[in-house]
Amino acid sequence: MSTTTTNNNNNNDTITTTNKKQREGFDPPENCRLAIPKKGRLYEKVTEMLRGAGIEFRRENRLDVALCVGKPITLVFLPASDIATYVGEGDVDIGITGQDIVQESGVKVTEVMELGFGQCQLCVQAPVKNHVRRVEDLVGGRIVTSFPNITKKFFQEMDTAKQTTSVNFVSGSVEAACGLGLADAVVDLVETGTTMRAAGLEVVHEILSTQAILISNPQTPHQDIVDMLKRRLDGYITATKFKLVMYNVSLDKLERACAITPGKRSPTVTALDDPQFKAVSALVAKTELSETMDELHDIGATHILVFDVHNSLM
Repeated sequence: MSTTTTNNNNNNDTITTTNKKQREGFDPPENCRLAIPKKGRLYEKVTEMLRGAGIEFRRENRLDVALCVGKPITLVFLPASDIATYVGEGDVDIGITGQDIVQESGVKVTEVMELGFGQCQLCVQAPVKNHVRRVEDLVGGRIVTSFPNITKKFFQEMDTAKQTTSVNFVSGSVEAACGLGLADAVVDLVETGTTMRAAGLEVVHEILSTQAILISNPQTPHQDIVDMLKRRLDGYITATKFKLVMYNVSLDKLERACAITPGKRSPTVTALDDPQFKAVSALVAKTELSETMDELHDIGATHILVFDVHNSLM
């Protein structure tokens, strides 16, 4: 997930704002605190998902806290790179961040669920012109990264008494390090690869795959809200991936039709006034919708209708 690791000491203003609002009663102490990214594409995607799951809120300008409507939840807006630390230390109960950030932070949290967005890979990258084909060839060299803990652990497993890899931290523009002569290779996130190729780099080795996840503190007293949030997000994610297909089919074609539309668990079959026909409804993946409709038509199904699914509980 594309975020930049920062030092917690740089975020005193955020915590001060949160504490001030708590003292003013804006953050009821009995509320469950949910930390989400405070800006950028991650903020937009997460807030869209929360609203789709029925978690409504209104964020005032320049404030880093917001109360949810009708739920004892306080949203706390933080840099994505700090969320895992705050969850692990118990400052907030739940958070949404990347798997890469959780590993880099080294804190103990519960990974509740994967959220299916922000997918990318943390990779060792080297200049194309250097023709580096094995990551072992970089042992003993200079590595620049925004993920020093993951990178050090990765290279320490290959280091020897005579060759120790130097790992240096930078907070941004990691891909420029090789071109400036500051590094032999970098460890950075790759999503589409456009930035990497523009910098004249190529992937030598993938360290890990990452995506956005929902995490919680293992000792949170708000496990009921964690469970509710997981259930709602599961339902919303399902709704974004499926359409509801309804059609009529004759009894002699019913078995074949149900095989074409098995649904998440099984299709719903309903009687019609005509005893020789049944009405069938089932969830169908959006990516398979057109082909499924063609197959239903080909076996004789009629009145094939498609409906959007705005939310669900499975």
